[in-house]
Amino acid sequence: MDGLRDVVALGGPVVAILLVMSVLTFAVTIYKFWQFAVSGVGRHKVLSEALSAWDAGDATGAKQRLAQSRSYLAPFIDTAINAPKSQALSDRLDAEAGLALARLERGFRLLDTIAQLAPLLGLFGTVLGMIEAFQRLQSSGASVDPSLLAGGIWVALVTTAVGLAVAMPTSMVLSWLESRTARERVFADKALRTVLMPQGSAAAPSTVATQDHA
Repeated sequence: MDGLRDVVALGGPVVAILLVMSVLTFAVTIYKFWQFAVSGVGRHKVLSEALSAWDAGDATGAKQRLAQSRSYLAPFIDTAINAPKSQALSDRLDAEAGLALARLERGFRLLDTIAQLAPLLGLFGTVLGMIEAFQRLQSSGASVDPSLLAGGIWVALVTTAVGLAVAMPTSMVLSWLESRTARERVFADKALRTVLMPQGSAAAPSTVATQDHA
C-alpha cells in the first residue's frame, strides 16, 4: 500500500484514474469468468452428442441426451426439437440465441474503452509532467541543474508506464473473451440449423404430422 501511494503521489490524479480503471477491469474480468463458467461456455459435449443423434435420425436418443445437458443453449434446442418447424420458429430461435449471446458480451464495451483510453491517459499525464518539468527548469534561471530535468522526466514517464500496464492485460482479456463468444456464436448457429434441417430422418415425424393435418 505504501508503494501504491507513492506511485499515486508521483503520477498525480492521472495515475489515480488509471488505478480505478484497473480495478474496474479486474472486477469485470472476474464477473465474466464466473458468468462463462455458470453458463457452460465452451462445454457443449452432451449437447453435441444430442445434436449428432438428432442429425442421424435418433430423436429419442437426442432428447435423452438433451435432458442431461447443462448448456445455456439447451432450452433453445429443446424448443427447436419439439415445436412445429417453420420459418417463424427459426427467426424466433435466432433472435433468442442472439439475445443470450449478447448477455455474454456485456462488459466488453467497457473493457474495450479501458484498453484504448488507458494509454492515452498515460500519455496525457506524461505531457503534463513534462510541461511541469520544463516550467521548473525555466524558473531555475541560469543555474540549470540537469538532475532537476531528469527527475521531472522520470516522474512524468510514470503515468505512461501505468497506462500501458493497465491497457495490455485488459486488451488480452478482451481478445480472449471475444474469441470465446465468437466460437459460441458459430456453435449456436450450427446447432439450430442442425435441429431445424437435419440430415437424417429425425424430421420425418413432423413432416408426416403436417401431411396428415393437411
